[in-house]
Amino acid sequence: MRNLLFKLLGLLILLGSFLLGWLWMSYQGFMEGALHEQEEAVILEVAPGSSLYAIARELERREWLKDARYFVWMARLKGDAERVRAGEYPVQPGTTPPQLLQQMVEGRVLQHSFTIIEGWSFRELSKQLQRHPALRHTLDDPQEIMQQLGYPQLHPEGQFLPETYHFPRGFTDVQLLERAHRSLQQVLTREWENRSDDLPLESPYEALILASIIERETGVAHERGEIAGVFVRRLQKGMRLQTDPTVIYGMGDSYQGRILRRHLEQDTPYNTYTRHGLTPTPIAMPSAEAIHAALNPKDGDSLFFVARGDGSHHFSATYAEHREAVRRYQLNRREDYRSFPAPVTQ
Repeated sequence: MRNLLFKLLGLLILLGSFLLGWLWMSYQGFMEGALHEQEEAVILEVAPGSSLYAIARELERREWLKDARYFVWMARLKGDAERVRAGEYPVQPGTTPPQLLQQMVEGRVLQHSFTIIEGWSFRELSKQLQRHPALRHTLDDPQEIMQQLGYPQLHPEGQFLPETYHFPRGFTDVQLLERAHRSLQQVLTREWENRSDDLPLESPYEALILASIIERETGVAHERGEIAGVFVRRLQKGMRLQTDPTVIYGMGDSYQGRILRRHLEQDTPYNTYTRHGLTPTPIAMPSAEAIHAALNPKDGDSLFFVARGDGSHHFSATYAEHREAVRRYQLNRREDYRSFPAPVTQ
């Protein structure tokens, strides 16, 4: 009887050893195996409040795991069971379960992007924000955005730096605009501190206004400094800026793609044909390059420029030369040409 018990005990130990060995090999295979065999990243969405077991079951449902319990055991052994964060996770080809767990613990979620285009108006920016599917839309009235950002006295035009911003799904439109405004203020402060001497600008806000006009008049990037020089010299001489984009901005919804003589003569706070100095607010979102140009204009003697038709401009020091350039380049002027001062249609 005693021998039989020893034999049974030995058999149980042997079977247990085999079982433990099999479990260990299976667990090692789980730890080292790739979750999926797709050629590109596959998105795994972890909803807020999801339990670790629910996440593991989803991986099992996708046939990324043979047994969801292994994933739960691994997370508990590592002490990460309560540290997994919600979000969208791009699971790259070859990703193993430990790598995915580490990704979710660190919150390395999928980053969406939104680009503010230089020269956009605030209205255009608001419209594009509303169309972005990954943003959470919280702005009931876009015109109140500056109050929500803590600057109720500021007009929203020009207050958001054109560049590409990255964010996770669920990021709010206010959060994105807050980041863009902060970036704009950083650029504006830096450029103001390093501005050229003897500029006809009294404040960073005036620099922002001028930069927005430069942005809207610039057809090719390398001309920003030269266009800035023209505007600065006109301001210094007390000349009106006489630039089409300011008139268009002042026209609002009534602008239909053409500027007639009556539009240039119709006074609005933004019409630089009828008023001296800068406009009351920016007229667009100026880039960092436009802000730099406004505060570091190119030296020269030109006071006029006219569009050549290829995006670039011809610059003139005298009105007579400018009139000749207008005849040369704008006999067949397209509606999207930028010129200054602009020929008008009767």
